[in-house]
Amino acid sequence: MNYPSVNYEIETPVNFLDRSVRVYPDKTAVVYNEKRYSYQEFYDRVNQLASALIKAGVGKGDKVAFICPNTPPLLEAHHAVPLIGAALVSVNIRLSQGEVAYILNHSDSKVVFVDNEFAGAVEPSMNQLDKVQTWVNICDLTSDRPLPGMEYEEFLQTGDTAPVEKQIDDERDVMTINYTSGTTGMPKGVMYHHRGAYLTALDDALETLMSYDSVYLWTLPMFHCNGWCFTWGVTAIGGTHVCLRKVDPAEIFKLIERENVSHMCGAPIVLIGMADYAQNHQVKLERTLKIITGGAPPSPSIIEKMENMGARITHVYGLTEVYGPNTICAWNSDWDKLSAEEQAKLRSRQGVPYIVSRNMDVVDQQTMEPVPRDGKTIGEIVMRGNLVMLGYYKDPKATETAFRGGWFHTGDLAVMHPDNYIQIMDREKDIIISGGENISSVEVENTIYKHPDVLEVAVVASADEKWGEVPKAFITLRAGSTITEEDIVAHCKQNLARFKAPKKIEFTNLPKTATGKIQKYVLRQQEREKTAKK
Repeated sequence: MNYPSVNYEIETPVNFLDRSVRVYPDKTAVVYNEKRYSYQEFYDRVNQLASALIKAGVGKGDKVAFICPNTPPLLEAHHAVPLIGAALVSVNIRLSQGEVAYILNHSDSKVVFVDNEFAGAVEPSMNQLDKVQTWVNICDLTSDRPLPGMEYEEFLQTGDTAPVEKQIDDERDVMTINYTSGTTGMPKGVMYHHRGAYLTALDDALETLMSYDSVYLWTLPMFHCNGWCFTWGVTAIGGTHVCLRKVDPAEIFKLIERENVSHMCGAPIVLIGMADYAQNHQVKLERTLKIITGGAPPSPSIIEKMENMGARITHVYGLTEVYGPNTICAWNSDWDKLSAEEQAKLRSRQGVPYIVSRNMDVVDQQTMEPVPRDGKTIGEIVMRGNLVMLGYYKDPKATETAFRGGWFHTGDLAVMHPDNYIQIMDREKDIIISGGENISSVEVENTIYKHPDVLEVAVVASADEKWGEVPKAFITLRAGSTITEEDIVAHCKQNLARFKAPKKIEFTNLPKTATGKIQKYVLRQQEREKTAKK
């Protein structure tokens, strides 16, 4: 084996499995329904997938897409695809057919793996996907093969379990591309490199106190920032991955008890469902369950309910562009003496940088100077360092804008408190985070504008008890129109992923500046005032 230097090695998260299989070959690595893979079996399957991809013509720099829920094939792909120098494209299974087609084309995906439940998201547009050379059916729920090509296990058999040599020349090579909504409404391909994923995975394990006996339940989608890099972090410490096809509170608690789960991640909407179920079924956890939540601040009542049954909640904040979580509301022992209400208020803040992220600040958007640490002065959160993306795939202009001034601009407006904890106050970007899913308000607006009866529209976030926030559309109709709210929602669901359709609609005249620009900040303020009065 050739080493580049006696004192240097390329940092990549695919190295973690090499170590864990040597230390824990017989330990359970992956659980899914009745299937249980040891670390040796997991390692063999990863190498077999890597080998099969090479035989299918996949090489360094190629893109391999997966449209798959949290089942073993997607977990195996997170290790096998980067191993051969290719880039993994994990596609959100909730997207519409048009959105999926755009991502597969834009990413230049060469091989596409599709779980048969989601074949309907690609079948109508297959004649437009001329860059795809190979299709593979993941037949989990049924044996149907809706797409041309082999079944996953059959495809695996074309490969060899012998260890595959890593095809990674540079730790800043692209290893995954994750698509996220932007203010233009078109998805952007966020490029992760090996070093950033390696460091984030280790930080995940460190910040959440994971160890070899940790059991991680996959309630967080692996297509979200590669599962916030826990796909590699759990493997790094030799923990157990418990795969979960669908987030269902009854199934979650069943697995927590059966597998002795210690860790899980998810948006507050997941916690709400769990809290309701636990209250109705008088659930008490035997092992402390560490839950990492992000996407929106968890409400104090949810934190209280979850912790009463034996969970421990930690709030994190981040973006797709920074590998998922980048800050954590780290617990301070001084808070122990505070009331539950005061603790919940502190814990809802976005917190301090992850240990390896470090370079984060709240700055004046004009001068780029740090704002006073007074908890009042609003500035923009900016970041830089190893945990910032390489850039947007095939979009140098957007990359340049995001990196202006030598920092990654989040577009999130926040204050910095005297204790150096940040707290978001508003969003510069028109992104709505609903149940942990990013929704571009511009994308929703563009869809509504396609309706012939719509004259003007503005979409903003509206507070929602269940989802954290939801899209609300303010619409001015053309004279004589008789369309209803239901008509608008139906129109959106036909042209967008269903979760992006506005949950609230108000027909009104939109506030504007003297030059005719719609004042969305006025609408946002109206929504905040309505929430404050409740």
